[in-house]
Amino acid sequence: MVQTTDNVLIDVQNMKKYFPVTQGVVFQKKVADIKAVDGVSFTIHKGETLGLVGESGCGKTTTGRCILQLYKVTEGDVYFEGENLCTMKSTALRSMRRRMQIIFQDPYGSLNPRMTCGNIIGEPLIVHKMVSNRNEYREQVTELLNIVGLNPYMADRYPHEFSGGQRQRIGVARALAVKPSFIVCDEPVSALDVSIQAQIINLLEELQEQFDLTYLFIAHDLSVVRHISDRIAVMYLGHIVELADRQELYENPLHPYTKALLSAVPIPDPILETTRSRIILIGDVPSPLHPPSGCVFHTRCPIAIDECSAAIPEFRNMGNDHWVACIRV
Repeated sequence: MVQTTDNVLIDVQNMKKYFPVTQGVVFQKKVADIKAVDGVSFTIHKGETLGLVGESGCGKTTTGRCILQLYKVTEGDVYFEGENLCTMKSTALRSMRRRMQIIFQDPYGSLNPRMTCGNIIGEPLIVHKMVSNRNEYREQVTELLNIVGLNPYMADRYPHEFSGGQRQRIGVARALAVKPSFIVCDEPVSALDVSIQAQIINLLEELQEQFDLTYLFIAHDLSVVRHISDRIAVMYLGHIVELADRQELYENPLHPYTKALLSAVPIPDPILETTRSRIILIGDVPSPLHPPSGCVFHTRCPIAIDECSAAIPEFRNMGNDHWVACIRV
């Protein structure tokens, strides 16, 4: 089945990813499921950046990897330019992966320490047969190093000879090597110093404009997400609870979890910072092994009522393309 929607690059429909929990050493038996992603639906338009935010362990990274088919989805569909990746055969999916790339969170663990910087960046060119000879290979690697702000003479260095920010630039260059149209940015700045974070964010914005890229930007820093994103999706325990334009979300948050997240973001003005009210959530995040019934947030929600534990709230449009999953809104 092929779907076509104007200007939509990624279309995720009711995507679920469960990781089995097994028991036994020799004869392993499945006893439960960890519901990492539990029925999320959203679209990403060509040329835009969709920010995905939430607490650690809420399923953000799993969502990104399921879109790229690094994890096979348990249920649901992922459409890329109208083609369903979940039903695609491995040979077709391999060629499709040229157009989808990922920038990993850890610039120290995502680069092979035994390979030089040039070989790390150039490997995708060889895998996808995008160069025909050694000279063309070197020219491409040199151009990619220049694009991300590194000197071409660094091509013969190994990852341990670079700083964290430089390593992440290598990761960006590797993702760009195959000329993708969609990149999952999996917390690409969370392991870096604040000043270096700004440099990488600015680089990503420049590259997006230069190469007409589309991003899924995963992060837990709401101020970073606000700066780079066009729209923002808020995730909690495997569910998307709110999705809206960045300005709309920050000025008019509707879901109580979004309000609690935004109340924790520091404000530069000390007077406003001392006068504003903070929302302190009680309890801990429930386990995805045994998520609560009904609305997954009801165990910590300050405005929860009995009905909240009875049924999963509908993800509905409140107007102005502002979507929220809460019966109290």
